[in-house]
Amino acid sequence: MTIYQMLSRNARKFDDQVALSDDQRELSWQQLHERAEQLAHWLRHEYGVQPGDRVALVLPNSLEFVIGFFAVQRLEAIAVPINVRLTTAELEYIIADAQATMVITAAATDAAISPIIEAGLPGLWLDRWDADTVPDAPQLPEMEATETSAALILYTSGTTGRPKGVLFQHRAIHAVATMIAMEMKMTPESKLLHLMPFTHSAPLNLFLMAGTLVGASHVVAPTFTPQLLLNLVQKHRITHFFGAPVAYLLTAQDPAIADTDLSSVTHWIYGGAAMSTEHTQQVQKAFGSDQFYCVYGLTEAGPSGTLLLPDEHGEKAGSVGRRAAFGTEVRLRTEEGYAPVINEPGEVEISSDGMMQCYWRNPQATTDTFTADGWLKTGDIAVRDEEGFYWIKDRKKDIIISGGVNIYPREIEDALATHPQVAEAAVVGVPHDQWGETVKAFVVLREPMADMADELRRYLSERLADYKLPRLFAELDELPRNANGKVLKHEL
Repeated sequence: MTIYQMLSRNARKFDDQVALSDDQRELSWQQLHERAEQLAHWLRHEYGVQPGDRVALVLPNSLEFVIGFFAVQRLEAIAVPINVRLTTAELEYIIADAQATMVITAAATDAAISPIIEAGLPGLWLDRWDADTVPDAPQLPEMEATETSAALILYTSGTTGRPKGVLFQHRAIHAVATMIAMEMKMTPESKLLHLMPFTHSAPLNLFLMAGTLVGASHVVAPTFTPQLLLNLVQKHRITHFFGAPVAYLLTAQDPAIADTDLSSVTHWIYGGAAMSTEHTQQVQKAFGSDQFYCVYGLTEAGPSGTLLLPDEHGEKAGSVGRRAAFGTEVRLRTEEGYAPVINEPGEVEISSDGMMQCYWRNPQATTDTFTADGWLKTGDIAVRDEEGFYWIKDRKKDIIISGGVNIYPREIEDALATHPQVAEAAVVGVPHDQWGETVKAFVVLREPMADMADELRRYLSERLADYKLPRLFAELDELPRNANGKVLKHEL
């Protein structure tokens, strides 16, 4: 099944049921289908969009994004959603790399995208488009796309350098949408809240597509704030929400949560990072729920990977789970290619029907990312404990090698996070003349700390081996993050 066939089926099956709301406007499945058809008609006859063309979507979460996304699918073109927070230079790089023929945008992104449109890239401001002005032209032909047709290019978050385009076929999107709909028990009666940007794989491929697959209702907002989360959950009786751990932690600290009715939510889902035992307990208490699910995967895998279920959080918070998600297999492999023993580090590898087809215009990177037997190498280093739970130690590229010894920054970050005056921390390796690299910690404090470096080094020395202790410390007001909440270590 193609992405557009999901929408067409819903227009017939759930015609007058609410499909999409932005808290001010709403569309039924039939209305959403009609708008997407009208826009596709406009894009074909006014902009000449053809099957296989790449169409950039520089839009925040909105009715316009969803209409634009489905219109591109109707034309059998390839959607290229791009983060609205990027600078003009960053947008230029992705648009050029994708070889996009046009951009669909909105007034909110004028400052960054306007110079590119003024330089010659055709652009449509969708929030100014009038559906009643559809040209008097022949109707669109019947679709010929199949499940193996290209549907989507998502650019990786670029936490370690230049982003790469990840190309997906329709069947991969259908596979991961089916996976999350099954695992999170979505039905036509479900109501999904989308505050994380659709330019990232989990919000788009998993939650927007899974809700569409089953005919659930979607509530969208252009950004995340704790107030929006609380207000929209209560007002719309939301059943499913996905967010980065930082979204939950910030909301847990909002005093308004104590007076907000969150009882409609059956699935609080988080991903992008695990949550420590301390943070899990803090969030569960504030939200008045133990129905938290951790999903682990990466863009190139759909995403799909593993799940940490609610009843596993008590003893295994911080793990990414024991069981691979529906339709997915997970394994660990050492540098030498063998399966590691219990608690021995290895790289996580994933196999599923939801994996990318390739990196766009980058065959070498594609070859480097797959094993000889077709498994996807994640770049994540993990161990598996005696009970089979996976614990991510770090990104393979983030490992610090000091004096020939591997040091995992995440282990140090987790230890720092237990200090009562540390709000959050990030650890990187920096060049060292003698040791190759040495450990540097960036910390955000809850309140000023006298002799910070000495105090934190003393605190860590009781919890970590000497060779793991940071030699350098720096205090920041906040850690640099991308729109999905991941720390940008290459900036540090």
